Amino acid sequence: RDMTPSLVALCGFAAWTMLLVFSLAGVRMLTTARTGKALNTFQADGADLEGFGRRLTRAHLNCVEFLPVAGAVILSAAVSGRADVTDGLAMPLLFARLGQSLVHLASTAPAMVLARASLFLVQLAIVATWIVRLLG
Repeated sequence: RDMTPSLVALCGFAAWTMLLVFSLAGVRMLTTARTGKALNTFQADGADLEGFGRRLTRAHLNCVEFLPVAGAVILSAAVSGRADVTDGLAMPLLFARLGQSLVHLASTAPAMVLARASLFLVQLAIVATWIVRLLG
């Protein structure tokens, strides 16, 4: 069975989330090597990291928070034979997620926060549209 665009996007979202967590592990290991901070003492929200490390933590957690929502809707469409509902906007959803993360990694300046929020609103609108179409 071929992968639909929706399932490709879902796998891409999962792969991106994994890349961020591996990157975060690397940042934490480098911090440990540089400062002697024990690996088991890092705060889950990244509050004890500075700059890029904190932004990376938050970008990863943003993915972890939204992946189950988007994934549940994409999988619901796939298993019900309604992938046509999600296929058209699946890749734009993935690109908006990648963009949101990259903007988050780059800066927390007000303009960047606005850009990040806009990209997240795009994702919310896409998934909300899918839910309405699937349940309607």
